[in-house]
Amino acid sequence: MARSVRPRLRAACILLPLLAASAAQAESPKYDPGADDKTIRIGTTAPLSGPVSAFAQIAKSAEAYFRKVNEEGGVNGRRIQMIIADDAYSPPKTVEQTRRLVESDEVLLIFGGVGTPTNSAVHKYLNDKKVPQLFLGSGAAKWDDPKNFPWTVGWQPTYRDEALAYARYIKASHANARVAVLYQNDDLGKDYLKALEEGLGSAEAIVARAPYETTSPTVDTQILLLKNSGADVVLVAATPKFAAQAIRKIAEIGWKPTTIISNVSASISGVLEPAGKDNSTGVISSQYLKDSTDPALKDDAGYKQWAAFMDKYLPDANKADWLNVYGYTIAQTLVTVLKAAGNDLTRANVMKQATNLKDVHLPMLINGTAVSNSPEHVTPMTSLQLIRFDGTRWVPFGDLLKN
Repeated sequence: MARSVRPRLRAACILLPLLAASAAQAESPKYDPGADDKTIRIGTTAPLSGPVSAFAQIAKSAEAYFRKVNEEGGVNGRRIQMIIADDAYSPPKTVEQTRRLVESDEVLLIFGGVGTPTNSAVHKYLNDKKVPQLFLGSGAAKWDDPKNFPWTVGWQPTYRDEALAYARYIKASHANARVAVLYQNDDLGKDYLKALEEGLGSAEAIVARAPYETTSPTVDTQILLLKNSGADVVLVAATPKFAAQAIRKIAEIGWKPTTIISNVSASISGVLEPAGKDNSTGVISSQYLKDSTDPALKDDAGYKQWAAFMDKYLPDANKADWLNVYGYTIAQTLVTVLKAAGNDLTRANVMKQATNLKDVHLPMLINGTAVSNSPEHVTPMTSLQLIRFDGTRWVPFGDLLKN
């Protein structure tokens, strides 16, 4: 009997290490270009120069957050290396820089690229290459098209959702409104214009439309044209430089419409102060992130976390600039995705995690909201709060709008 037991024990002793080795092999890390045992390399294009260089702060604040993560041990033991390439908000440069990031720098993914025309220029390329294009600095509705572009995920509420919220506000508060629109002459501005027409119920409700180019020196001529239409409500679907010019010009010519600005320009330091706080008083916009200038947040736990991050990692940056909140929050969203990806750092698994976010509560999202999406509806943020500038700060009004 003893002889029969010993061979079985020997067999078990041989099998156990083999099984352990097999299990370890099954759980061994999987990598695509841009990832290994020590590093996760990501790329972004940003307007470090050019007409919308204010938006470069998104990349700078995101990179600072990744430095924080790296100092705390990284993501599953790996450091995040972020390569920032200047595209000057020029689509041809975006194409050039994105190709370099993918083909020469071999990044795992493209993250947080700023701009609708710029991201549009590389939309098909990245999808054809099956490289994740994640959490874009643009609210164009086209990013939520997983059937045709399964490697792209936006982040913020779409410009369409935002314009529909403004249309509801106009219809509820301004009977028989005569609406004028200043809009950037690209997908950004056209998304707002189209959705506003839809939300108002007819194109005739808009009495004047004035496009501008990002290469234009001013929008003074367009504002004069809109005033002469007799409009009493104006939507400024513009980036910060031009939004500030529009608000200032409206005041200079003595026009007193209800002025609504797109939330990409809802920056006190970057838009309202240059336009003049007196000129900006009463301006309406929307938010999905906490307003870092709001004194009511001084005891808010999420705000305290963000403020401590800013003090340590971006001490010279302007805390009143909402782009520092934006970059911080999209970076946290990406870290959530990379943590969930674990040791399977293939591009396919990154996309799987990026399109299955469930109720992720982040410190600087407005109360009552979370990052959530699905493979069928990939935009993670869909809630908006209307806000009005009182001369000092943005004041929320009305109900939280969930689309």
